[in-house]
Amino acid sequence: MILSYLDEPAAALDAAVRALEKGGLVVLPTDTVYGIAADAFSPTAVGRLLAAKGRGRQMPPPVLVANPGMVNALAVDVSHDARALLQAFWPGALTIILRSQPSLAWDLGETSGTVALRMPDNEGALALLQRYGPLAVTSANVTGQPAAQDAQAAEAYFGANVAVYVDAGPTPGPTASTIVDATGPVMRIVRAGVLTRARLAEVVPALAEEGAEPGAGDDSGGDAEPGSDDSPGAEGA
Repeated sequence: MILSYLDEPAAALDAAVRALEKGGLVVLPTDTVYGIAADAFSPTAVGRLLAAKGRGRQMPPPVLVANPGMVNALAVDVSHDARALLQAFWPGALTIILRSQPSLAWDLGETSGTVALRMPDNEGALALLQRYGPLAVTSANVTGQPAAQDAQAAEAYFGANVAVYVDAGPTPGPTASTIVDATGPVMRIVRAGVLTRARLAEVVPALAEEGAEPGAGDDSGGDAEPGSDDSPGAEGA
């Protein structure tokens, strides 16, 4: 069912939380495109998310968080440069791949010990994340199709496979978040997006020295540049 966050925010959030608690899927707005979400700590729910998208475990979803402090709980070995990017661009259209906290009891797919994290700059998304906690979220589309920019487009993709659609009107899309891999000795951009290389390099100058910037694509499931990279989060919202 589609519920308006703009008209009845409490009712929309309550329904979304109930659905997530039962292992269901929820579509929510972000500051880029709409995303499809599941409880990040429920392997069954994450499996439903991947099945709804039509993708396998080799493309694990990113995790959205409500505040920068969650990074310390979910990731380890976070470099000074990575923290500088978070300080500059969170909340916002930056997804950053970090080493996952090994003690966490979750199964997002074949992550190779990493996790892609993002704090979106969207009131409805942040309200849900604050209520529920970290969510596994990827763009609201069937793999290979354009990401939904409104709740109605998302419903056309997923129908009854999603329990609740939180409708907050059109999102700014179609360009998705920029993904930076901070797990290696040298940071690299693995998907271009809203944040340009030039803006990132203002904070971390080394990012200006990388090779040609990857194409932004349409966040439609990684059939373009993102799909050529096995990094987790390459299809995030």
